[in-house]
Amino acid sequence: MALPSARALAAALLLSFTSLAGGCGGHRDASSPSAPSEPARRLHALFAEEWDREMREHPVWASELGDMRGAALWDDVSLAAEARRAAHDKDVLVRLDAIPRGDLSREDALSYDLFRRRYEDAVAGQAFRLYLFPVNQRGGVQTSDEVADALPFTTAKHFEDWNARLTSFPRYMDQTIELLREGVRTGMTHPKVVMQRVVAQIDKQIVTDPTKSPFFDPYQKAATTTGAASVTAAERERLASEAKRAIAGAVVPSFEKLKAFWTTTYLPACKDEVGAWQLPNGSALYAYLVRTHTTTELTPDEVHAIGLREVARIRGEMEAVKAKAGFKGSLKELWEFLRTDPQFYFEDGRDLLVAYRDLAKRIDPLLVKAFRELPRTPYGVSPIPAAIAPDTTTAYYRPPAADGSRAGTFFVNLYEPKARPKWEMTALTLHESVPGHHLQIALAMEQEGLPQFRRHGDYTAFVEGWALYAESLGEEMGVYEDPYSKLGQLTYEMWRAVRLVVDTGIHHLKWDRQRAIDFFLENAPKAELDVVNEVDRYIAWPGQALAYKIGELEITKLRKEETARLGAAFDLKTFHARVLRSGPLPLDVLARELRAAAQGEAPKPDAATTAATR
Repeated sequence: MALPSARALAAALLLSFTSLAGGCGGHRDASSPSAPSEPARRLHALFAEEWDREMREHPVWASELGDMRGAALWDDVSLAAEARRAAHDKDVLVRLDAIPRGDLSREDALSYDLFRRRYEDAVAGQAFRLYLFPVNQRGGVQTSDEVADALPFTTAKHFEDWNARLTSFPRYMDQTIELLREGVRTGMTHPKVVMQRVVAQIDKQIVTDPTKSPFFDPYQKAATTTGAASVTAAERERLASEAKRAIAGAVVPSFEKLKAFWTTTYLPACKDEVGAWQLPNGSALYAYLVRTHTTTELTPDEVHAIGLREVARIRGEMEAVKAKAGFKGSLKELWEFLRTDPQFYFEDGRDLLVAYRDLAKRIDPLLVKAFRELPRTPYGVSPIPAAIAPDTTTAYYRPPAADGSRAGTFFVNLYEPKARPKWEMTALTLHESVPGHHLQIALAMEQEGLPQFRRHGDYTAFVEGWALYAESLGEEMGVYEDPYSKLGQLTYEMWRAVRLVVDTGIHHLKWDRQRAIDFFLENAPKAELDVVNEVDRYIAWPGQALAYKIGELEITKLRKEETARLGAAFDLKTFHARVLRSGPLPLDVLARELRAAAQGEAPKPDAATTAATR
């Protein structure tokens, strides 16, 4: 799973629909004339203007990308700011309508379509007010200290900016509580079963010693590294003293305020049952989330049916690998063996981390078997912060900084290593690092000829679909060295197929939480701890988990199409280059582009764009 720009998952839910970045890259596409046309100049000016605005509107994300203009600020998440952004999004569509698409080059026409689609999705989502979910057990204001891990702390200015954020934290907290309070008033609240997990996360922020606060970590790290060598000892002492005062006087009281509101007002108002169906206009909201996360017109019922078919298919493949492994029992007995046998687990989290790092570096040189172009940006493997590890999933990926100041990071969960089986490690590493998230995301960020909003695109179905597809490439790259690691890959594919059934089951068919957990345990050997965390993730983030399998199925289908068309002339490296060269795309646009490239045709606008520009 990729964290878009390292934003907390709760913020990512909102920004999936409102992060409508634009911007012009350094070069035009090869088909553009030597001098851009007037429509092209207007289009790229709009891209650049909107990208700049996005950086100003979301200074936390901007600073993570390396744009430090707003590094002293938190995002304005007030209701007034949300209303202002909603009006702006509609205005951008009016301005875009004034640019004639038919006068644009092939590449600019594609950028036009993608830009329009993002704004249209955001405007369509305004009625559902998803920003009223600023907090869940995966992230939010209570984990906002984590932004420091993505920022540089090498100069006094970096620390001064961080201290300014600490000092202004009460405003950010008050705005968050304003959203939560409006959520209570309108019935836009998550279920109690997941939101009660947040209490412990808030408690970890309420400290008596400011040096024990996670917000003080930049100073703790500076004291033990040479990264801030340009900061004198006297400056460091002064800045650290300011930080301690800000934590004691601003940050901790803010969390005490949140704790009081959470326990007396918010948590009691949370739902007793699970599922988006019980939210205001819940059926339409979930259908919207299914469409936007999968970038398809699939209905929840259709997705549920696909999931059931995939579960049955993958069970058949598991039976075949089970036979190859020589296991004589049933699949249920095999899963119990995989869940419980000590040979599949490390005793210590440190050993687990070392094993992940070794595995990642064994995979790196094998990439040339399937790829002609690799990203220049490196990546590392790090543990998930201990404060959130008990409540989060097995792993996730954080993209690099756009300015090259920070590598990509594959985060692994070291909490309860006896619940982290060795047989899942290969598939997970392929997904989160290379050839999965890091290869795709870093390569997109390095495409200087693309507008910024495409280089940093976050179509979940493409990004997560690619990463799941990447797990299957381990077969061709030769990294599934034994039947159990191959069973791990099938387990992870099953995991994503189960998501189609469980997510739609919870949010559309009104399944309860235990039914979802039981279905998961019946069809995959993942540990119960991980299954419970996964199901709770789906409860708090409706629709997002559908994107993985739907995206992977589409990429696999397109590969089969090209293989059938070319026969022995099919080249895997060329296919991968075609999939990745345009940055993340909606699945229908990806299919259109690949088929057009195969036939030597220019892309046609999609139906929505055609109707809007007649």
